[in-house]
Amino acid sequence: MPYPLGDILVAQPAPPLGVVTSAAVIALLLVVFNASWRVVRNAVTIAHEGGHAAAAVLTGRRLRGIRLHSDTSGLTIMRGKPTGVGMMLTLLAGYLSPALVGLFGAWLLSRGLITLLLWICIALLLAMLVMIRNWFGGVLILVTGAAVFAVSWYAPTQWQALFAYTGVWFLLVGGVRPVVEVQLHRRRGTASRSDPDQLASLTRLPGGVWVTFFLLCTIGALAFGAWLLGVLPDPSTWHLPTR
Repeated sequence: MPYPLGDILVAQPAPPLGVVTSAAVIALLLVVFNASWRVVRNAVTIAHEGGHAAAAVLTGRRLRGIRLHSDTSGLTIMRGKPTGVGMMLTLLAGYLSPALVGLFGAWLLSRGLITLLLWICIALLLAMLVMIRNWFGGVLILVTGAAVFAVSWYAPTQWQALFAYTGVWFLLVGGVRPVVEVQLHRRRGTASRSDPDQLASLTRLPGGVWVTFFLLCTIGALAFGAWLLGVLPDPSTWHLPTR
């Protein structure tokens, strides 16, 4: 049922742990199985290219547009100096963005701000839509935004919670798989212009170092997000066995 816009900032009660873990299992299955991954990977690409675009704007580069392709690849078109800290930060943002967005979402969910999270997603998608430069990308953003809006506006509270938790888990888990995939492509020699290889050319650190960095960051975000969502216990409560 529709609700007053003021309710966006109202915290909702935390769902049962079973809902949180069920959402995690759903997200994991979506990522693990290739058939589903080929479809839902588009959401990771949206976050990846959105991260490039945001970093480009924040570092003073001129953003020309974003293209999202049906093979789940994407391209952020920009103007600016092809070297320097700004370019490095722009390249770093791609593989880190899905995990960071998922971590931010986990933080909001840990505070019960489910509806706010959904509306922030809608706002980000609308902001990205302005920069889309191909029809597939435009349709993809519109369909994704419409789905999030429908859930946030019409779905009962429990379904909103399941949808939001699944989406956050998906970004946290799904942020890891592209890093593994890019390394596999690098080994086959089919990813010479990947973000890690471009970072290698800028910093003279091997591309494998950057892949490892991305992997550690995404796995760390997943673990921290799991703690925020109440799945992992607070480290302060851990005790070493004593004799």
